[in-house]
Amino acid sequence: MAGRQPVTHDGNASKPRTGVWFVGARGSVATTAVAGCAAVTAGLHPPTGMVTETPPFDGTGLPSLSSLVFGGHDTAHGPLPKRAEHLTAAGVLPPGLAPAVRAELRAADEEICLGGPLPDDPRDDEELIADLAADLTSFRARHALARVVVVNVSSTEPLPAPDAVRLPPSSLYAAAAVRAGCPYVNFTPSTGLRTPALARAADAAGLPHAGRDGKTGQTLLRAVLAPMFVQRALEVRAWSGTNLLGGGDGAALADPGAAAAKNAGKERVLTETLGHTPQGEVHIDDVPVLGDWKTAWDHIAFEGFLGSRMILQTIWQGCDSALAAPLVLDLVRLVARAHEAGLSGPLPDLGFYFKDPDAGPSALSEQFAALLSFAGRLRETP
Repeated sequence: MAGRQPVTHDGNASKPRTGVWFVGARGSVATTAVAGCAAVTAGLHPPTGMVTETPPFDGTGLPSLSSLVFGGHDTAHGPLPKRAEHLTAAGVLPPGLAPAVRAELRAADEEICLGGPLPDDPRDDEELIADLAADLTSFRARHALARVVVVNVSSTEPLPAPDAVRLPPSSLYAAAAVRAGCPYVNFTPSTGLRTPALARAADAAGLPHAGRDGKTGQTLLRAVLAPMFVQRALEVRAWSGTNLLGGGDGAALADPGAAAAKNAGKERVLTETLGHTPQGEVHIDDVPVLGDWKTAWDHIAFEGFLGSRMILQTIWQGCDSALAAPLVLDLVRLVARAHEAGLSGPLPDLGFYFKDPDAGPSALSEQFAALLSFAGRLRETP
């Protein structure tokens, strides 16, 4: 942004640093990721949930957590340290962590720019994209960053109407990332790069990208259980589910259009794995008092030998931000390394992280095998 002064680098300035630019930078996932990265870097907490911190990723050349520099766009106000205090009160962050990483939260907060479109915003799509891209290039230049990975962690938006004249907000940010030469990750079900024109532009710019909709709970379990039924030759007759959640996601998904976009990825896992779409739907209920915590219940009706009818029920209770944040940090490191290695276009080998991946299998075990193969490619690439 205009008026910012160049940063003064410390003794580690000679090491390449990677920018992380969150779309939705004041939200729960982004705040948890910034606080968590600082906590792991300082040795205050182990990197639980970060797959890239496990032995198969040794020697792959991923950027270190200490080399990440955070910033982002948001239309909301309120400093990250205060947001971290709210997350602590909600039980998302452990007691004492927010004060311990206050300096890192403040540094990231100083790099959050006002996004758009705002209510009554006079800018057209081209002007918005240009302004958003300028924020990205300024951030990269001020901190002498090797690259900046843009990650969409904002609230789910409804699918755009077929006759929509303007791009949806997620696509404006994705277009800005492409224009600024930044790799892109869509951790939401929103459209993002999934328009033909933007996908072509990203490929022409030689940019790697990955998405969409992070797989953190209910669909993660579906990606494990659905192959089990197929492998044991058991016929799934119906698969119904209910999600109870609050916070920003709960409010956003109260919109039927946003909920439909979210459920598309959940249904894709079952259809592609089972070979058919079983009866049943996923219902999403906004329960504000739950905050960042969610409960996902599944009811699976299946048939066995001689027509014997049986039932499996599962309950998943978890904190969405704490589940998502380590995956976001994984994706930043993997996509940044892919960009450094000269890879471009969609990265289907990262389907392990998504409900609705760009391509590839839907079963979690096959997705994990593809991810490990991808790690091997990175290890062999200068």
